[in-house]
Amino acid sequence: MQLAFCLYKYFPFGGLQRDFLRIALTCQARGHDIRVYVLEWRGEVPPGFERVIVPVKAWWNHRRYRKFSAWVEADLRERPVDRVIGFNKMPALDLYYAADACYVEKARQQRGPLYRLGCRYRHFAAYERAVFAPENHTEILMISAVQQPFFTRHYGTPSRRFHLLPPGIARDRRAPSDAAAIRTAFRAEWKLDEDDLLVVQIGSGFKTKGLDRSLRAFAALPERLRARAWLFALGDDDARPFQRQTAALGLSERVKIMKGRDDVPRFLLGADLLIHPAYNENTGTVLLEALVAGLPVLTTAVCGYAHYLVEADAGQVLASPFAQDALDHALVAMLDDSAARARWSQNGLDFARHTDLYSLPERAADIILSRHRQVC
Repeated sequence: MQLAFCLYKYFPFGGLQRDFLRIALTCQARGHDIRVYVLEWRGEVPPGFERVIVPVKAWWNHRRYRKFSAWVEADLRERPVDRVIGFNKMPALDLYYAADACYVEKARQQRGPLYRLGCRYRHFAAYERAVFAPENHTEILMISAVQQPFFTRHYGTPSRRFHLLPPGIARDRRAPSDAAAIRTAFRAEWKLDEDDLLVVQIGSGFKTKGLDRSLRAFAALPERLRARAWLFALGDDDARPFQRQTAALGLSERVKIMKGRDDVPRFLLGADLLIHPAYNENTGTVLLEALVAGLPVLTTAVCGYAHYLVEADAGQVLASPFAQDALDHALVAMLDDSAARARWSQNGLDFARHTDLYSLPERAADIILSRHRQVC
């Protein structure tokens, strides 16, 4: 079959982008042809992929997205395919990969009534309705059960159209047999002493992931811990606001903010704790990447995958509503307790051995390839 995948932007370090690539490659490995429509593509194009850079421009993103979907629909009429799979909400999809939270719910909870009168709101609400309205036929690949009730409440989407997928953690994130040697080499490379404490925050979108909260918690550490603690933040985002916050808090000597990297597994093995105090997070793939690497996690309950940490007893999950004091105290307690960190680490490794945290691409491909095209 000929499959068309649609997403606005591809770059190597985004969670949605990694999921798209693994699902598309799985479909390709089963003998199907892959066409990808994007506005922007950064990184290598896999062999055999037909990449289509959609040539539309606009001052505002929502107008550019509207032009994108119109251009794609016109091209698909000229060059039909068997399935259209979207990784962003847009009209005329056969399947939608639900990486994003319910937009209308977020707007009602986090914005005032005037926001809902604007063009931006009307666009994104309409594109969400194009996917979830009960009269439509788009099948929905859910990666977190947390969001389904919101879509059902706002749109009345029939439950039969939702397909809950298992997580899709890459198996190369699991701690290898030489994990101890990798950790030693990593810490030597970064000039970390044996008793230094490395906290990492990993993920594009520093604002949403709560890097500001992490910096405040790090600044609140007692001197006995701050003198031997480091915070490394990795992600594809504008670091300047957080570098200014780092300087204002007097942390410039203890904090490193870096671009996304290809060697994330080494950071997971070399660190002592992952911190992820997200404001909102549909899933939080990095939580499970840390778990399978044996790295304890400190996160917030808004993350869709936080329940796995509770089930595994592989760290601490802060209850909602968020309180900065709670994060500050939890960070101190976790860095102070090496025995607890060792227990959380082993619990995560044990959980990773007997729980399916890996088969998302295969299950998504099963559903994509079994659906008949219904959307015109």
